[in-house]
Amino acid sequence: AFSQFYANPLYLNPAFAGSNDCPRANLNYRDQWPGIGRTYVTTSASWDQHINPIGGGLGVLVAQDRAGAGNLNTTHLALQYSYKLKISQLFAVKAGFEAAYRMINVDWGDMKFGDQIDAQYGFIYPTNEDISNYSKSSSFPDFSAGILGYSENIFFGFAAHHLTMPNQGFISESQLPTKITVHAGGNIVLNKYSQNSFTISPNILYQGQSEFKQFNYGIYAKKGPIVGGIWARNSLKNFDSFIIMMGLVQETFKFGYSYDITLSNLKNSNTLGAHELSFTLFMPCKSKSKSFNTLSCPQF
Repeated sequence: AFSQFYANPLYLNPAFAGSNDCPRANLNYRDQWPGIGRTYVTTSASWDQHINPIGGGLGVLVAQDRAGAGNLNTTHLALQYSYKLKISQLFAVKAGFEAAYRMINVDWGDMKFGDQIDAQYGFIYPTNEDISNYSKSSSFPDFSAGILGYSENIFFGFAAHHLTMPNQGFISESQLPTKITVHAGGNIVLNKYSQNSFTISPNILYQGQSEFKQFNYGIYAKKGPIVGGIWARNSLKNFDSFIIMMGLVQETFKFGYSYDITLSNLKNSNTLGAHELSFTLFMPCKSKSKSFNTLSCPQF
């Protein structure tokens, strides 16, 4: 998962589709643990905008995850729609749905198996696994949904990915567990009437998938075009990492960089943490809402 959650909004929650009103394009890149061979690299690209005639937003998302130096590749192609409902003058809701096609490819030739190991010399034996008859790819439709609720300075959301728990197995049936995401936060504006007001935004994000539970909590600070943030991430069993982030926000674009400082048992493996880059291009449109109903979540 990406550490700059809100810099990749369609990846986080399909209800974010069209939340900026005008068109925007996002590019995201994450290199996790480069010190052990760049074995976990994730990239994504997305586009979305609000369209008045359909009463909501449309979004397109393409994401690819490469694991094991390219041995295992996952590609995710998604189309999203979100409906915007104004409940009152002080509160609005967006409900989103995603229909996706997911493709997973594996290179069995570079895999290592337990029967190849010699106690003294390591991987020296040929495997008895019948890899020539193993499937090299798996593809299936995938569906997700989410909801956002927000007022001028408070926001919260819920998303459920992989709703139908599709079969992703290569050798036998293996269901992809549903992933649950809950996120919430708020904006606190200090020296509000100054030319360059100072805003802090405390946030929390929870993700759970099968037995895996992850908690992220931290704070963003913004003054003028400069944004900074610090987050902590942990599971139920261990403290995983600190995340530090810096970003630049302009009218037509924003750019962010974050670094995950590994604090788990892997810190002794010289992983070099995780580097993440984000870039968003804001495109003009004929009219943009000036009310709070344009969702004011954190930029990163």
